[in-house]
Amino acid sequence: MNDQRRELLKNSRIYHWMRNVARYMDQYYLDGIAGLVPGGLGDTAAGFFALVHVYFSLFKLRSIPLTLAIANNVLRDILMGLLPFFIGDIIDFLNKAHVKNMALIDGFLNNDKAIVHEVNRKAFWSAIVLLLLLAAIVAMVYFLIWLTKALGTMLFS
Repeated sequence: MNDQRRELLKNSRIYHWMRNVARYMDQYYLDGIAGLVPGGLGDTAAGFFALVHVYFSLFKLRSIPLTLAIANNVLRDILMGLLPFFIGDIIDFLNKAHVKNMALIDGFLNNDKAIVHEVNRKAFWSAIVLLLLLAAIVAMVYFLIWLTKALGTMLFS
């Protein structure tokens, strides 16, 4: 990537928006606070803020391996946040998926050989993990629905 394109991307509105998303969601703990909304709704909503990272990596940087790594971070964050009994909420406050995604994007923008090499090396396994995380999230949502019904039946029957 040439210096002119790199500077254009770093000065773009979407890049600054990504920086703000990472700052507010992870440094000001809005991701963890959103995770307190019951039923996985808050975790899912917080995950939608990471779509800006996915968009930037796929359409602006045009890197499928980077996009897979970012999607893995996002889905891992959502899955961990869905863990019941406030375990997921505690993890959500500690996991910094948005900051990790910005570090990956900055590494690609700055042509950091270590980050680029590591992401490219793990691309195949990232695709496999991505599919497993999607399946685990679906399973966790079904489990939470079942658990809510079971607890509701026990409490109100």
